[in-house]
Amino acid sequence: MKIGIANDVAMAAEALRRVVASTSEHQVAWIARTGLEAVRMCADNLPDLILMDLNMPELDGVEATRQIMERTPCAILVVTGQPQDNVSQVFRALGAGALDVTATPLLARGGGGDAALLHKIKTIGKLIRVSGAETPAAHAPERPDGKVKHLLAIGSSTGGPIAVARILAGWNPAPGTAIVVVQHIDENFAAHFSKWLGEQLLVPVRVVEDGDPLEAGCVQIARTNDHLVMSARHRLHYDEVPREYAYRPSVDVFFHCVARHWEGDATGVLLTGMGRDGAAGLLAMRQAGKNTIAQDQASSAVYGMPRAAAEIDAAQQILSLENIGRALRSRIGSKLAGN
Repeated sequence: MKIGIANDVAMAAEALRRVVASTSEHQVAWIARTGLEAVRMCADNLPDLILMDLNMPELDGVEATRQIMERTPCAILVVTGQPQDNVSQVFRALGAGALDVTATPLLARGGGGDAALLHKIKTIGKLIRVSGAETPAAHAPERPDGKVKHLLAIGSSTGGPIAVARILAGWNPAPGTAIVVVQHIDENFAAHFSKWLGEQLLVPVRVVEDGDPLEAGCVQIARTNDHLVMSARHRLHYDEVPREYAYRPSVDVFFHCVARHWEGDATGVLLTGMGRDGAAGLLAMRQAGKNTIAQDQASSAVYGMPRAAAEIDAAQQILSLENIGRALRSRIGSKLAGN
């Protein structure tokens, strides 16, 4: 892949250049010292991937990401020092179109972070090339527990954190509503995503631990890079299969589980993201008699996953973020004051 580097700190930029140059699979297309320079260089020489810092002069990484995705879209990985200390900026960048986030590797020889960064780059390479979706293997049926009345399953990727927050903000769903979110995000940042999202919503948000039951009255977030699956007993587990699937955790895997194991009312929502993950699973949910919604092009940071769903007629409704929120409130209802 051709990789652009946007970082104003010379030592950090050199560390990134060294990591990219350490393998014959990648080459450095350019190095930008400001966000504005990155926007210009991207227009002149479009790379396959940009390693984008957050704090830069002229334009910060958030605004540079927004302008690049608007003018010359390409894959963007936020690479910054101590991302856990910049949670707000990280989620703004993810909302603007960045795919993922990781820490800047150390410059010292044999320093930490090189392997992690190369793994991220390899995964994004798969996301760029992937054109289909795999169907997960069936799990043995178990007896359902019947505690949840309506299951809302949400899948999202690029731009997803902001999109999820917007459709759920200000809403206290009707009693018996379980909400599960599968967002493409590194497992090291899932807890930060859960905390950040919880600050935006009226209902509690927590990450899913292996074996947790499906739970009404809260938002449950996929926590690991393994796929989130649901048994017919409505227990949530993690499964590494399919191992080579580029999307981790996969929206398709969870949506297929809902279609297979959930006999009650359910709504599947597929939001902004690169690639095709979630489209086949959303179609399976529709064929199982569930309500299905995909985000429209105008409100999507990246119109990949929702477009794939629209192409195969997986979505009963194609709506803007604002109208998705309204549709969910209309269909599922809200908790009455005092209940």
